[in-house]
Parts: sequence; structure tokens; C-alpha cells
Amino acid sequence: MLTNQAVSSVNHLLTILPDVDRERLIAISEPVELSFAEVLYSAGDAIPHVYFPTGAFISLLTPVSADTGLEVGLVGREGVLGVTLMLGIAIAPFQARVQGAGAALRINTALFLHELDQSLALRQVLKRYLYVSMRQLAQSATCNRFHLVAARLARWLLMTHDRSDTDTFHVTHVFLAYILGVRRVGITKAAHSLQQQKLISYRRGDITILDRTGLKALACTCYQIDLETYRSNLG
Repeated sequence: MLTNQAVSSVNHLLTILPDVDRERLIAISEPVELSFAEVLYSAGDAIPHVYFPTGAFISLLTPVSADTGLEVGLVGREGVLGVTLMLGIAIAPFQARVQGAGAALRINTALFLHELDQSLALRQVLKRYLYVSMRQLAQSATCNRFHLVAARLARWLLMTHDRSDTDTFHVTHVFLAYILGVRRVGITKAAHSLQQQKLISYRRGDITILDRTGLKALACTCYQIDLETYRSNLG
């Protein structure tokens, strides 16, 4: 059985809940291992489970066609997948695809909704997280419209690094082009520029962060704005 300390230390939303509310959530959850590229649900699907990532991180994607789409959010140990249930909406607005394999806590939607009715503290925390998600979604739209590919790529790498346990993670140029909504040649040029500046190394789909400070200097201001929005609302 999962202990209160073991879970709360690796998902921030659980950490900031009062002990009694956190313990009730843990009691109705099950630990799962999420696999790379696993699709948890697609846009328009009913939401069968809520996920609190503890090691995994999940891309929220809006498909445009079979081979074109855009990432509009990233959920890791700072958040929860399925927050639209707060609005009484049990239909997924985005495709949820595992970008970083790892652990998560999974809760059946019906059980989660029952706990949501019982816990004022949980409702308050998730309302704040929903607000943060809306702000970050708006920031992503601005970023995708106005900022250069290299700066956007640096921002995405920092966001992924924040949610990863290591400096190296797997992602292909094809998928980066998909989630950033640009042509593959644009990603190739941007990644090559980052390699030349010795900010990253890239080999056979594995990206390694070499200079996080340099990436932060190159990234657009959206990265810092997202961090400040989260910290001011959720600590």
C-alpha cells in the first residue's frame, strides 16, 4: 500500500492538500506505470480516469489532421490530468499522450467525483490549478503565434526537463515538429543551432540538456511567465 509520504513528495498538488484529504485520495487511487507514446484518451472521449503524475509527464495535443497537430499543454508532477471534471465536463478536450514514461496515481472518475464533492480543500486546489492551466494555454497560443522556433524549442525543452528525472529524454524531430506546429526542417535547424551553442546534444532521438542556464537565456519569456503564474497560485 502506498504511504502518504511516498506519494505526496512527488506530486505537488497532493503535497499542498491537508493530510486527511490527501489520505482519502490515496486510498481510492492505484499506482500505474505509463508507457512512452501511450494515448490515455483522445479529444472527444469520455474521461475514464484522473491521473496525478508522480514520475511520468503527459502531452496535451490538439490534432489538426492525421499527421499534424499542436501541443497546448504538458502535465507532470506539478499537476493533474482530468481537471475539466471540475467544470462538470467528463469529455476530454485534448488528446493525452504520454511523453515521458513513469509512474502516476490513477483514480476512477466516479470515485474522484465523489471525493470532489466531499473535499472543499481539493476543490479549492483544483480551481487554482484550472486557472493556472487556462493562463498557460493562453500563453502557449501567444507563443506559437509570435515567437521564433528556436526560442519555442528551448522553452519546450525546459518544460520537459522540469518534469523529468534525468537530463536525457527521448523525442524525435518528427514529434517535435508535430507538437510545435512547424515543418520538420524548422525543428532540424533550431535543434542544430542549440547543439552548436552547446546547450543540448542530440543522438538517435535522445536529447540531453547540457546547459540549462543557456537554454533559459535563449527561451522566450513565456517560460518564466508560466513559472510565475504557477508559483503565485500554487506555491
